[in-house]
Amino acid sequence: MSSNETSVTPLLVLRKITSILDAFSLAQPELSLTEIRSATGVPHSTVQRLVANMVQEGILDRHGDRFRVGVRMAHWAAPATQGLDFLELLTPVLRRLRDELGETACIFRESQGKRVCIALAETRRMLRRVVQVGEIMPLHVGSAGRVLLAWNPDVAEQVYRSGLHSLTDQTITDAASLEAAVAKTKAEGFAITTGERVSGASGISAPIFGPQAELFGALTVMGPAMRMPYDVCASWVEAVLAAAEESTRVIGGTIPQEGLSASWI
Repeated sequence: MSSNETSVTPLLVLRKITSILDAFSLAQPELSLTEIRSATGVPHSTVQRLVANMVQEGILDRHGDRFRVGVRMAHWAAPATQGLDFLELLTPVLRRLRDELGETACIFRESQGKRVCIALAETRRMLRRVVQVGEIMPLHVGSAGRVLLAWNPDVAEQVYRSGLHSLTDQTITDAASLEAAVAKTKAEGFAITTGERVSGASGISAPIFGPQAELFGALTVMGPAMRMPYDVCASWVEAVLAAAEESTRVIGGTIPQEGLSASWI
């Protein structure tokens, strides 16, 4: 074997190992050998050998006939995010989503019973809904509020009891109705709203989770309802969920133990 072939072979093996790891996601944290082979295109015998070696080294963990990324990987992942600001990691995700869909992409977090915009990639279009980093909004309106309430039950109970003020004719002001809408968001894994906070504006949001599977925030795409009617928002669900999952991954987040709906798969 030539020196060139000797140097290439380990690289090819590394690429196959990387493709196996890439097959796992927050939506599909456990895979069978058949599913790994289908996702990677690597021959079954090669997958079987590499997976066995990866289990032996702690790169993968085995549970019956299924596999998941090994706990040892968490020790390697921790230094990658050490000292990095989460917003520094999330901004590229927002920009890619903004460029893909053409509308403003942002992240909201809950703070003292309100929601606050903490990151923003503003649309390049002239007609836009103006929002600024640091802007504070009510939790009971909009798709971001829906997500923040869905994975924050203690805050949600406070909001239901606090009195729901009307901002537009689409604002939900009945606590039972809002509770039902929040439950629907939790079940589906995302929220779409139109005109609840500002007439003529739409939003679609999905959750971002932190390292302890806690809710980090809501990733939101927002814009004028004339460009974002419900059917358009519905067609963007997959893109928004993918960006929310990527956001969870880049901050070292973990999907909640109870999982998410099939929409995430």
